[in-house]
Amino acid sequence: MENELISTGKTVEAALQSAAGQLGIEADQLEYEVIAEAKKGFLGIGEVPAKVRIFLPKEEEEANESDAAERFIDTLLANMDIHAEVQVENGEDGSKEIRIYGDEASVLIGHHGDTLEALQYLVNLAANKRAKEEEKKEYIRIHMDIEDYRARRADTLRALARRMADKVQRYGRSMALEPMPAYERRIIHAELQQVEGITTHSIGNESNRRVVISKKK
Repeated sequence: MENELISTGKTVEAALQSAAGQLGIEADQLEYEVIAEAKKGFLGIGEVPAKVRIFLPKEEEEANESDAAERFIDTLLANMDIHAEVQVENGEDGSKEIRIYGDEASVLIGHHGDTLEALQYLVNLAANKRAKEEEKKEYIRIHMDIEDYRARRADTLRALARRMADKVQRYGRSMALEPMPAYERRIIHAELQQVEGITTHSIGNESNRRVVISKKK
């Protein structure tokens, strides 16, 4: 199935050149349909630009959005004078995995990954800016990690969950963990789901939401 890009310009040729510039290819390589010819109007009043519909394969569109995300990260690293390696791979369900490696990049992780979460949010906005402007339903989801922080954090959370569950069983009273983002709470819930005699639930609102570990009644 093909996807579309709408481009405008003072002439059809100008609209094609604009689209070619966005896609990084030559204008004569484009497959297109003229939606509207340009109209000059009278004394600049009623002037209508030319509008063309560009057809491109879905994988090319996704690559373009992924490139936008990588350019955003490269610009950020350059502005912060951080030397790091950026790797982009295909993830599950059409998502993209972006990993950053480099000792200087650790500053982008933040306390318990809060800076990393904010950066991932901004990168997704950058990657999907065009899709939003063109009111498309297809969005590319980008997951980010820095210095394999998420895997190391997940191991830490699983160990924490087991220790706290052991205390709950030993002392017989519920224990609340510190506030965590949703993906970290899911790790706790999943780790303790099969622990006999233990149940978990979340309380609180937004950034103060936390997991409570209790004994089953």
